[in-house]
Amino acid sequence: MSVSSQPATGPTVNYVEPRASTKKWLKDNVVPSKQSSVDYAKSLFPIMTWIYRYNWTWFLGDAVAGLTVGVVVIPQGMAYAKLAQLPPEFGLYSSFVGCALYFMFATSKDITIGPVAVMSTLLGNILTDVLPQLPQYKDTPWIIAGCMSVVLGCIVTALGLLRLGFIVDFIPLPAIAAFMTGSALNIAMGQVPALLGNNSVKSYNTRAPTYLVFGNFFKHIKSCDINSAVGLTALAAGKRWPQRERLFFFLSTLRTAFVILLYTLISYLVNRHSRTKPRFSILGTIPKGFRHMNVPHISSDILSAVSGHIPAAIIVLIIEHISISKSFGRINNYTINPNQELIAIGITNICGPFFGAYPATGSFSRTAIKAKAGVRTPLAGVITAVMVVFAIYILPPVFFYIPNALLAAVIIHAVGDLISGPKALRQFWKISPIEFFIFWIGVIVSVFSGIDNGIYASVAASAALLLFRIRQGPGQSRNAFVSLDHSDGTNPSVKPTPPPSGIFIYRLNESYLYPNAVHFTDHMVEQILLETRPGVVNPYGSLGNRPWNDPGPRHKTESDIDMSKPELRAVILDFSGVSNVDITSVQNLTDVRQQLDRHADCSVSWHFAGIKSQWIRRSLIAAGFGSSKIATRTIFSVANSGSAQDADTSFRSIYDEERGPGSEKKGITESVDGLHLPVLSTEYPNFHIDLDEALKAAEAELWRCPQEMC
Repeated sequence: MSVSSQPATGPTVNYVEPRASTKKWLKDNVVPSKQSSVDYAKSLFPIMTWIYRYNWTWFLGDAVAGLTVGVVVIPQGMAYAKLAQLPPEFGLYSSFVGCALYFMFATSKDITIGPVAVMSTLLGNILTDVLPQLPQYKDTPWIIAGCMSVVLGCIVTALGLLRLGFIVDFIPLPAIAAFMTGSALNIAMGQVPALLGNNSVKSYNTRAPTYLVFGNFFKHIKSCDINSAVGLTALAAGKRWPQRERLFFFLSTLRTAFVILLYTLISYLVNRHSRTKPRFSILGTIPKGFRHMNVPHISSDILSAVSGHIPAAIIVLIIEHISISKSFGRINNYTINPNQELIAIGITNICGPFFGAYPATGSFSRTAIKAKAGVRTPLAGVITAVMVVFAIYILPPVFFYIPNALLAAVIIHAVGDLISGPKALRQFWKISPIEFFIFWIGVIVSVFSGIDNGIYASVAASAALLLFRIRQGPGQSRNAFVSLDHSDGTNPSVKPTPPPSGIFIYRLNESYLYPNAVHFTDHMVEQILLETRPGVVNPYGSLGNRPWNDPGPRHKTESDIDMSKPELRAVILDFSGVSNVDITSVQNLTDVRQQLDRHADCSVSWHFAGIKSQWIRRSLIAAGFGSSKIATRTIFSVANSGSAQDADTSFRSIYDEERGPGSEKKGITESVDGLHLPVLSTEYPNFHIDLDEALKAAEAELWRCPQEMC
């Protein structure tokens, strides 16, 4: 809301801003009130907010999703356990515990907790490093894995209970993408020898840096045997078709299970008479039931040996889970609580070793399958857990004949989803070339050194860039708009006029970068959703279609939508104090745009005021901001450049080029004073010189063409 800055012509009342006090700060920010303590206790068990509304529609959706994920998690679990240098059954134990416990603490309906490729590989590397120091555990490495799981679980749970989930925001998107890509390349290359049945694989270390494994494999490529026929054909047959229809999605998912069954049947037919000397490498005996249920063994010698690896393991546990849950929350229009998610994976890892599990976290591939299968609530994980128990007790005789090359194909197929593709890299380059190179730093270090070093390198490079950007500092500018809640110290007796209904204005007073991006947009989205009504009055149709985390009315004839609230139409962001943006913040803004478009059931208009840098405009343009459904700029800030004859022709020529060939020269107007030229390019009409222009443009766009907005 704007305020007048004219000289006072009448009587005025003095206003003295109250002094900030330490006592008030402690009361407002540190000392919990009785109600906040009660709310905190309730928040630890989100299941209590939705389980009493559970219905048959939700159950059917959860059952389909749970069974679909179960088909995938069973072979993946066993394959990932081999990555962790553990017997295959430990992957099944970890899959069971993650699925069985998560639903009680979950704020995401899509996440599936269990063994994952990256964490399994990291654990395998840790065991390879520490077993020479702990020879007494050479035959029982799962004891070390269980100890690691409990320690990691306690640390992550403490982070969640202390509400320190915001630390995830200090890991930017390029670092996460580099970590995922580098890890996928490392894992895939480590599985190629097993995929092709390289008989010389024991002569070199498949857990060495990726480039060494690559070189050693080709040095011994002549040693490949019949396993390559199994592995390569299974990998080709398991390739996913990019179909969007739900029917084809299920066929594609079930095809993976069919391939596993087919090759297991072939293995049985070939090896049933030669169990002791199979024709090609097979999985072997898998014990029935939970044979390794026990109290985890925590000892000082194990803790001392693994202590140096704990930071990297915590980073892997946290960033993979939180980044996946946030991503799918935005896609499916709900918000997760990072602190509660930390508690969920922490408790899962604390309890897991009692059943024989090793460290687990959220899985990208299984979460994607679960979301596409139409999951309704976190209770779908229980269905998957029942399937895993069935597999543990009934299917071990079948598992005996699974080819190891087939499991290698399963791993390579799964980690392919973690690699950043050309589209993502092109987006990185357009938004922030510096962060594009940081991405490649993380990937290269992962390939030539190791996964954990790749994490440290990309995070350290991002932190150095952040410090450099903060050191630059924002430019100084005078602002004619004040905060509605007087949080900026303005006189509370002054009642600012709010913007027109459906238009929201937000000001950023510092660079918009990965540490503060989520905090800012979460607050913004929360306020917008609170103060506007959905674009569709009854978006769900029935109680069964209502999301599990939306309390809503108890009966379908009731409505909880306040029709007096306006519909969302435009968001205006004041970037006059923003000196830098990065890939993470721009991607976050893109996700929020999609979320608000779904809420409004139309295309919400985004306007930006006071952008000081061409690089910021370039980044926003690369993400699709700046353009408008209205063809041209309707509100101008113009400069008088003198008479038309004396006007700077070079400036006018640049302006014409920005308009594009064959375009009309709208905005260049003759007047009594001379030639008026727009200050900003008309190619991107939603970038404005200041908030006044942005607000007028949003109003004009809303009033002139409301039908074009949806």
